[in-house]
Amino acid sequence: MQTALEDFFRALRAADVRISPAEAIDAHRTVALVGFEDRVLFKDALCATLAKSAEEVDRFDRIFETFFTRDSFQAAPPSAEDGEGLEDLPPEAEQSELARMLMDGDASALAQAMEEAADRAQVSQIRLSTQRSRLTRKLLEEMGLSEIERIIAAARKSEDARTEAAGLRLEAARKALSQEASRYVERQHELYAAESGKNLREDLLARKALNSEGGIDPVDQAMMQALVKRMAKRLADRYSRRRHVAWTGHLDVRRTLRKSMGYGGMPFDIVFKTKKIEKPSIVAICDVSKSVAAAAQFLLTFLYSLNEVVDRMEAFAFSGRMISVNAVLDEHRIETAILEVLKQIGFQQTDYGKSLEDFCEQHLDQIDRHTTVIILGDARSNYADPRLDLLATIQKRSRAVIWLNPEPESYWGQGDSVMHRYERFCHVAKQCNTLAQLERIIEDVLRTYIPH
Repeated sequence: MQTALEDFFRALRAADVRISPAEAIDAHRTVALVGFEDRVLFKDALCATLAKSAEEVDRFDRIFETFFTRDSFQAAPPSAEDGEGLEDLPPEAEQSELARMLMDGDASALAQAMEEAADRAQVSQIRLSTQRSRLTRKLLEEMGLSEIERIIAAARKSEDARTEAAGLRLEAARKALSQEASRYVERQHELYAAESGKNLREDLLARKALNSEGGIDPVDQAMMQALVKRMAKRLADRYSRRRHVAWTGHLDVRRTLRKSMGYGGMPFDIVFKTKKIEKPSIVAICDVSKSVAAAAQFLLTFLYSLNEVVDRMEAFAFSGRMISVNAVLDEHRIETAILEVLKQIGFQQTDYGKSLEDFCEQHLDQIDRHTTVIILGDARSNYADPRLDLLATIQKRSRAVIWLNPEPESYWGQGDSVMHRYERFCHVAKQCNTLAQLERIIEDVLRTYIPH
């Protein structure tokens, strides 16, 4: 049973249930105490030992039922009415253990033989759905399928009616066995590879260009929205744990003396000064013209999902003119908010200078020395005045100005792009055209609020 438990742990890890070596040892000890006879007790004991959140409990339940439940084996056909059996097949059939099990309809022996063959074929090492056909064939080969196919071919050539009928019965059993092997491999894929396939898909989506021609497929769009929220949650968990950090090497004399009073003035407890970690205050200014709208949607999703670690979040959008979109984001789901914004200001000729002018006239008081300003746009202003003086004003008032441009740096300054002129007023200016790049940049912003 130890091997089975280790395989079960591997299936749980594949489903993103974290199990440390120490927890695996605890699980073995738990099973040694509760035993296997009571299925409910066995399951509850393992769940209490291994699952550490409601989400992991759900995953544990699903994997447990899949791993420890076996459907009845359906490979063996019913006995033939006219009594054809192993003795009616060509002589080589008597040497085949698999042929005997198939002709006898021994479901229990066939199920055990399939488990053993699966170990030899390493079916549990499956990682991709494309491996299912190959591993199914390999599993059947380990069981002795080649022998069965030779016996069936010999029976077809026979002129004896009983031999031919026995061959047909063996062929029906072979087809049923193949279906059973396919179901077995499918179950192994669900246990060990389904989650890894999903993770591979998410890795690809994290590197997918947000301004790709033809837009983003609706199915991919939904997966990417969920991926952005998980990225944000991961960063929120990482940066919300500690609100104070030690100011190493700086003695807090007052608190040290106060604590030493209980020891007759002897400073047994040394207290160092601490710094409170600020929560980021962010102002996001997003170009929502057609070429940048997808990137703007994911940026706003990301930022609004960081509510645990962001002290204040103000969002503005523009194409020809600029508006505050906080109310829109509060009233609508983030997935549909961009469409609502486009109804108000979309499909206009992009004018960065006019948009900066709108912001400075109406919303400049939103920026102070604790505010990080994140601007998302391609800086293509249709040859209008870029109003560099206004961006310089924003830079002077803010903690930092970060410009995220979906276009490659080699395009900056080409045609109507004025990115090379805006760049000198930015603390950071980077290409940001994938979710992976977006995650790294937002993490850099959060890290700047932690004292070193």
